[in-house]
Amino acid sequence: MEHFDWLQRHAERDADKLAVVDAHTGRQWSYAQFNERANRLASFMRHRLGLQTGDRVSILAQNSSDYYEVLFACGKSGTILNTLNWRLAVPELEFIVNDCQPRVLVYDAEFGAQVEALRPIPGCEFCLRIGTDRESDADLAAGAGEWWYEQALELGSADGVEAPRLSYDDTWAILYTSGTTGRPKGAQVTYGNFFYNAIGMGQAIDLTSQDVNINVLPAFHAGGLGLYAGPIFHAGGTLVVVRKFDPVEVLRLIERWQVTVLLLVPSLYLVLSQCPELEQVDLSSVRSWASGGSALPPSLVRQYAERGIVIQQGFGMTETGPTVFIISKKDAVRKAGSVGKPVLHTNVCIMDPAGNVLGANQVGELCVRGGNVITGYWRRPDATAEALVNGWLHTGDAARYDDEGFYTIVDRWKDMFISGGENVYPAEVENVIYQHPAVAEVAVVGVPHPKWQEVGKAIVVIKPGHQLAEEEVIAFCQGKLARFKIPQSVAFVQALPRTAAGKVLKRELRQQFGG
Repeated sequence: MEHFDWLQRHAERDADKLAVVDAHTGRQWSYAQFNERANRLASFMRHRLGLQTGDRVSILAQNSSDYYEVLFACGKSGTILNTLNWRLAVPELEFIVNDCQPRVLVYDAEFGAQVEALRPIPGCEFCLRIGTDRESDADLAAGAGEWWYEQALELGSADGVEAPRLSYDDTWAILYTSGTTGRPKGAQVTYGNFFYNAIGMGQAIDLTSQDVNINVLPAFHAGGLGLYAGPIFHAGGTLVVVRKFDPVEVLRLIERWQVTVLLLVPSLYLVLSQCPELEQVDLSSVRSWASGGSALPPSLVRQYAERGIVIQQGFGMTETGPTVFIISKKDAVRKAGSVGKPVLHTNVCIMDPAGNVLGANQVGELCVRGGNVITGYWRRPDATAEALVNGWLHTGDAARYDDEGFYTIVDRWKDMFISGGENVYPAEVENVIYQHPAVAEVAVVGVPHPKWQEVGKAIVVIKPGHQLAEEEVIAFCQGKLARFKIPQSVAFVQALPRTAAGKVLKRELRQQFGG
């Protein structure tokens, strides 16, 4: 199926409709304006920079309306967007850009130090700096391959470029997700993935052009692009973009813009539940509250329900566009703890390790198939072959469904845990701690936390003749890992529990240390 330009059609059909509000800068763009800005950037990249179909464009930036312009400009020009997690340490970013090899880097001025530390980036010829004060930086010159973002738009054509012929199987974005080995993998998110996610999620919550969404999820995540930004733009609705989450400000914006649909992660719902303004602000415009990223405690569902707010729990992954499940509003409280049933155009099943499909009330690995599933991992045929078997994506999550067909994610099939909505893969953290000269063995597990839901705990065996304190282990990780990955506590043991085959029994460690 051939990809189609959503913004262009909305600009033709309803030019003056409000498309996006940038809550940080106060800018507001109609679909005609939003489309023109994306056209100008696409033209600049194609005609001025000479980018070709399939070239990568990386972005290291906070949430803004510009972020979505870059997304759609890549779609219009046939280039591939690579989103960079600004929470990562420089060595982590370095691995991604070396693997992805973008020709262009778009970045917020506030991340200038990180960009300088990354230089030179193999294959990267051009940089676009997002910012408003162009006069403050005299060293930024086009001759050096750098432009201010707004300057680039001025140099581009409002008519855009002749759209390359692209199919739903072509890659629109590469989003990196760490594996259990600690080596990040670039998920190839296609035009079809974006489309089927927009259809699936849109149908599940009855999304229309009259809906207004506020997005607080980071745009470098599949959630920030796909929940609900992608579906909102597909439907022709309005997106209110929030740069950073502040509970009082978010509540004020919901009331100000009469927000109708939103999705938050459980840790943000927990913060809001403790905010006095929750009772003071008019939230009657919101018809759909949803949650994703990690398990939403049933107790929190019931707590909100007592206030008249019904939260719909969902489930998705970077590799699935991201939506797979969202529970219906009528069942959200009755079936608290369940993620509901699959969205439209998405098939799921539960398999045992031998690949047999299991029935009701049997726990196995969740597998997903459909137009929302990625084609594979960037330059990783090994990882692609492991994850995609006979058309089924093996998610690595343990799940089951009940006699009514409602699915529940029982546990992470692998050792990953989620801290404040961010995936943390223990092997990656362990690889860093193992570099400490006093560490003989280490295992990292997720343990409960009142704010972040889970945080890392490192269980360490010290080498004979060495001494090591908790503070030293934590300090050793600083600068080598993103802050959310760094363990917040450390325990010391004589030996790690292992199976006969030598595998660390993390289940026992979680039981022992409160995980």
